[in-house]
Amino acid sequence: MSYFLLSGGNDIAIVNFYADWCRFSQILAPTFEEAGNKIKDEFPSPGRVVFAKVDSDKETGIAGRFRINKYPTIKLFRAGNVVKKEYRGQRSVEALVQFAKDQAKDPVEELTTLDGLDELDSKKRHVVGYFESKDSNSYWSFTKVASVLRDDCAFHGAFGPVSQAERTLGDKVTFINKSQRSEYSGAPVAQFDLLFKWTTENCMPLVREITFENAEELTEEGLPFLILFHHPDDAESVDLFNQEVAKQIMHEKVNINFLVADGLKFAHPLHHLGKTINDLPILAIDSFRHMYLFPHDVKKDLSTPGILKQFVEDLHSGKLHREFHHGPDATTPPPPPQIEEKVDPDAKNIPRDTSDEPKVQAPQKITSPPESTFRKLAPSRNRYTILRDEL
Repeated sequence: MSYFLLSGGNDIAIVNFYADWCRFSQILAPTFEEAGNKIKDEFPSPGRVVFAKVDSDKETGIAGRFRINKYPTIKLFRAGNVVKKEYRGQRSVEALVQFAKDQAKDPVEELTTLDGLDELDSKKRHVVGYFESKDSNSYWSFTKVASVLRDDCAFHGAFGPVSQAERTLGDKVTFINKSQRSEYSGAPVAQFDLLFKWTTENCMPLVREITFENAEELTEEGLPFLILFHHPDDAESVDLFNQEVAKQIMHEKVNINFLVADGLKFAHPLHHLGKTINDLPILAIDSFRHMYLFPHDVKKDLSTPGILKQFVEDLHSGKLHREFHHGPDATTPPPPPQIEEKVDPDAKNIPRDTSDEPKVQAPQKITSPPESTFRKLAPSRNRYTILRDEL
């Protein structure tokens, strides 16, 4: 097995970032080695699919570049580009080999007719390319983009006579999402960098869905969750949430993860918030320490200008945590005018009438917001050596 080289010479590279002193790395080593040998026999062509490893203690620059914060970390590279999604499956020879085979499958589905484009799965985002032939530079660029972004979009290709009606001005690429369609323009399709940028912007949604399969990955990003729990049949609330996130808090995408979750599957976090599936839709923030409930009706109030923006700003300012403990912040009224009390020197030791003075209330019992539930879905110390716990 070879050490990983930072180049685009491999179609698929599955890379184990390890440390010799890590017991989980030691357990994985022979399994990873055997899986790599099997794949080498399965794909003998050089550069098609490779297993590689990086000693992160020795190659600190490489480990730092790819933000390795736990051992072992198995990264996936397609056409020299690191894929955000890591391998988090079973650490067995069979599972690793199957994962490699799946990655080696053609990322582009060939279309034999264009009649079915209106019937594409509306739950997925689609990229359709129309090409004169598979031997063109345009299609080579398209397949390279598809290889990197295959987890985020479904890619389809039409060729020759099938695509001719769409190629009046040459090869072209179209993005399809539900009823939305947009066409790549401004540069030839063969220019990989520009096509990759355009496709990434379309395929990477601003609001993502959290599932039990990707929860660990999303949690490891270390950003608080703004999460809408919804009934799986309630598309209206999801659309409203997407719309208002884009309208009110687009600028917060580097500070917070915008997510939607099936409220039936994620009923446990609702319980921590004192809610049930009968209360859906529910909007909340999970800061990885505590959870905070959106204090308004989602369907009625979410479109109120600035209301979602204020909810997020209250997280950043600490107001959500402070108000949970002490109640809503109050505007301090001006102090009453001071009236000088005249004291009768002959009235010593006469008790003062305090019946009209305000009573001093006993301090309220301080409670804490519900603890984070998604923090528990972060990478486990029973599976990884965690270098730094940022949550």
